[in-house]
Amino acid sequence: MRSQCKWVLGIVAVAFGTGGVACSDTPSSSVETGTGGSVGTGGHPGTGGTPGTGGTPGTGGTPGAGGAPYSVGGAPGVGGNPGTGGSMGPDAAVVGRDASPQSDGRVGGGERPTTGTGGSSTPTGTGGAAGSAGGGGGVPTIPAKFVGNIDTRGSIRTDFSKYWNQFSPENAGKWGSVQGGGQSSFSWNSLDAMYKYCNDNNVTFKQHNFIWGSQQPGWTSSLTTSTGPAAVQAWMKAFCERYPKTAIIDVVNEPPPHTTPAYANAIGGGTNGTWDWIANAFKWAHEACPDALLVLNDYNNDEMSSDVQHTSDIVKAIQKLGAPINAVGCQTHGAASMSASSLKTNIDKLASNTGLPIYITEYDINQADDTKQASVYKDHFTMFMSNANIKGVTVWGYVVGATWETNSGIMQSSGTMRPAMTWLMTFLNRPTN
Repeated sequence: MRSQCKWVLGIVAVAFGTGGVACSDTPSSSVETGTGGSVGTGGHPGTGGTPGTGGTPGTGGTPGAGGAPYSVGGAPGVGGNPGTGGSMGPDAAVVGRDASPQSDGRVGGGERPTTGTGGSSTPTGTGGAAGSAGGGGGVPTIPAKFVGNIDTRGSIRTDFSKYWNQFSPENAGKWGSVQGGGQSSFSWNSLDAMYKYCNDNNVTFKQHNFIWGSQQPGWTSSLTTSTGPAAVQAWMKAFCERYPKTAIIDVVNEPPPHTTPAYANAIGGGTNGTWDWIANAFKWAHEACPDALLVLNDYNNDEMSSDVQHTSDIVKAIQKLGAPINAVGCQTHGAASMSASSLKTNIDKLASNTGLPIYITEYDINQADDTKQASVYKDHFTMFMSNANIKGVTVWGYVVGATWETNSGIMQSSGTMRPAMTWLMTFLNRPTN
């Protein structure tokens, strides 16, 4: 799968990953580079879910309301027992990019980043600790099978909840966006607004992402085995205390050979072998956000058989180390030439190999021709929604001219829909105007 990288002029304010070039679909003041996604397996609450017990009101936050029952719509994760007393909840996924091919034929990565401003100098929680994000106690819910989307140039449109029931931040949730100004400085403003919108409008909130080989704070390159674990855990804890109703998290995004964090050896090492650093990341994420579903997210792993196997190998390795991984994320960018049957074969194999559910996390079809784009949407989504292994789909942008992949938008900024979105909304029984 090949697509053209668009070079974006501006201030480059990110940590460059390996094996990628800076890519973006729209002009931006900063550019992210690197390649790939992340995948995960492991233990975490199973189906049914324990009902939430409420929460202490945070300063500026609303008291917890008891929480809806949590469910992943599947079997218990490794290390997790089935919850009791809850009814089946809902599901989710996310990320987009333009890319250049790697030397091994894989599609390169990189997502359009934004830089955060403002924020408090110390992390503050929500629903029990003072925080500007609002919200209260309770356990996050995930729709049984969601179809979601991302922000539009750093903001959620007011019409978002009309069409989508799951949300992922395109760039605001990345470590480089939140703590890029220094280890003691946090920029939460953008995420606060997104999280509040989701809570106010009953939209499932997914975090993208905790660890990636790209768009990480520059200071992380100097982390050591003495300082690395504490720094990563502090980042995860700060996020989870502030956004306790986060339902799904891309814990590791686009692992090697796609991208490698500069601090991988500092948090366990084991790249291309035991993958200890990935296992540790999942353990720490579960400690920080015990009610969230944890995902290893990558690209090409539902498009190329070699990547299906590579993702499967990582998952099995970290499962042996006790990593509480709950699902695998498949980005599915630029899959216009892939038939639904080919995607299904790879997705079903990945689910069978790992024993985990699958989320389509960053879906887009970069087709300028309305008829062709709609045809592919119909082919793919008919399979996605009927495939029991797939628990949610996140489309990577919907507004024409504001998506990562050129020509992948499915609705004009005025609200006029391209045929692909009209078909999708009709298929999902959602508004078409």
